[in-house]
Amino acid sequence: MKLQRRTLFAAMAAASLAGTWPLSVLAQKKIVLGFSQIGAESEWRTANSESIKSAAKEAGIELKFSDAQQKQENQIKAIRSFIAQKVDVIAFSPVVESGWGTVLREAKAAKIPVILSDRAVDEKDDSLWVSFMGSDFVEEGRRAGRWLVDKMKGQTGTVNIVELQGTVGSAPAIDRKKGFEEIIKADPKFKVIRSQTGDFTRAKGKEVMEAFLKAEGKKINVLYAHNDDMAIGAIQAIEEAGMKPAKDITIISIDAVKGAFEAMIAGKLNVSVECSPLLGPQLMNAVKDLVAGKTIPKRIVTEEGIFPMEVAAKEFPKRKY
Repeated sequence: MKLQRRTLFAAMAAASLAGTWPLSVLAQKKIVLGFSQIGAESEWRTANSESIKSAAKEAGIELKFSDAQQKQENQIKAIRSFIAQKVDVIAFSPVVESGWGTVLREAKAAKIPVILSDRAVDEKDDSLWVSFMGSDFVEEGRRAGRWLVDKMKGQTGTVNIVELQGTVGSAPAIDRKKGFEEIIKADPKFKVIRSQTGDFTRAKGKEVMEAFLKAEGKKINVLYAHNDDMAIGAIQAIEEAGMKPAKDITIISIDAVKGAFEAMIAGKLNVSVECSPLLGPQLMNAVKDLVAGKTIPKRIVTEEGIFPMEVAAKEFPKRKY
């Protein structure tokens, strides 16, 4: 049924171009996209949701948007609801990597294509989704590691690092840790002395950094945070402990949201690796292509950069999130 509907839509589009179908008939066949979002845990996620909503409106796509409040069970319920509603395409940002096989097989059985947005899943059968679009999280971790290695070039003593990880089991937390460790392991002077989840939130980042400071104090040379919100929370904890962020402790984070640029301009954050949340237009183009019967790439990577504090003031006016 779903394939028939998409085939009919494509045939109608072709017929309209040939002048045999009135555009008013096509207008009645509005594309419906079901999107399950993780939540609103950070500046990045809020910008990502806004990009998806505004892009859907601009593209004339009916968006059924569900906020999972960072709970996998809520996302699974939302996807099952989209299947029951017979939407044309399902897209979602998985809160964790594992545990999606059953619901994805249900979507496949219903002949509804699934797009993974921003985060991947850990499933052997990659026919359960048509495309994964988003950042290369491992490369983001590598960029963070390369920046640190370059900054500490020539330093002979041990470099003690504390790490604020993202949500346990999530793709960015797993991959950003992997990429960072891949780079620093080449030099034994770099040592990760504490590593704990801050769940990608500012409040948790502050709480965990307070615990790190109580346990390790002035032994800490570097903080590596898996996102800017946790880094900003940690900066508050460092200041409250009477230390100077970005001076007493070198701070590296990921996302490059406006809050990070403000922290860099204030001299409190050393560098932020970019991870763009503006996936909306790219997603809507993919949805339209799928409904038109086109094949889309299995992996669509977002282009991104890295911003040290020295360029923050110049780059800040250009930031869209």
